[in-house]
Amino acid sequence: MATTVNTRGKNGNSSFAKWWKKNSQNILPPIVGILGFLFVWQISSNIGLIKLPPPSDLWFNERTRTYLLYPFFNRGGTDVGLFWQSLASLQRVLIGYTLAAVVGISAGVFVGLNSFANKALDPLFQFLRTVPPLAWVPIALAALQQNQPAALFVIFITAVWPILINTAVGVQQIPQDYINVRKVLQLSQKKFFFKILIPSALPYIFTGLRIAIGLAWLAIIAAEIVMSGIVGIGFFIWDSYQNNYISDIILALIYIGAIGLVLDRFMGWLQTLISPGE
Repeated sequence: MATTVNTRGKNGNSSFAKWWKKNSQNILPPIVGILGFLFVWQISSNIGLIKLPPPSDLWFNERTRTYLLYPFFNRGGTDVGLFWQSLASLQRVLIGYTLAAVVGISAGVFVGLNSFANKALDPLFQFLRTVPPLAWVPIALAALQQNQPAALFVIFITAVWPILINTAVGVQQIPQDYINVRKVLQLSQKKFFFKILIPSALPYIFTGLRIAIGLAWLAIIAAEIVMSGIVGIGFFIWDSYQNNYISDIILALIYIGAIGLVLDRFMGWLQTLISPGE
């Protein structure tokens, strides 16, 4: 029995050694880079080279440590942990992004199939997509008069353009041979849409969706910063700035970056799942 256990232990160590040898070159550089960045930041703060608090304040600052260790606390109103702040923002992103995906894909297919519509609307699309999210906030607040609908509109208007434009390009790039097959086989509009058009344009659609999810996340942060009295990580940052809780802002930025990375990786994984050949 003892021999079996030792053999398993050796096999486990051997497997880990092989895994580490294979992956260490990809794992070590990011770790070294992050640790180096934190070290330089810590030293620069300690000697007064920069005015920001050092990364160690995430632990040694009592208020920030509370947010770090207790992300689920809820005292009511806007006094909640960063989990709930992030969740509220993500819920808004989900609604606005879903609307943008539905409208963007539908309009993109229409524009891609209709050359006149493409020529007529493309200048307008290109013009509107360059407007930054923060510029839409006062327009949305003036038009909708409420924070929640205004935030959803800002997400939608920011995320819809890459989806729409990439979908239109994908539809326009469908090989002529595929169009000829449709004519020869006399496929119905429905079969052409689901069997030829969507599969052919799918890589472009996912490119737009992946770009849009990042823009949607950026948009909600920008929108919440200037909207008062709502639960959301953007407003949390602004409120912390108003009260000079800089360490809290740094912790919130870590949340924002981590969530943005997860959203991007999720869309990439979803693309490989639905369209594994691309």
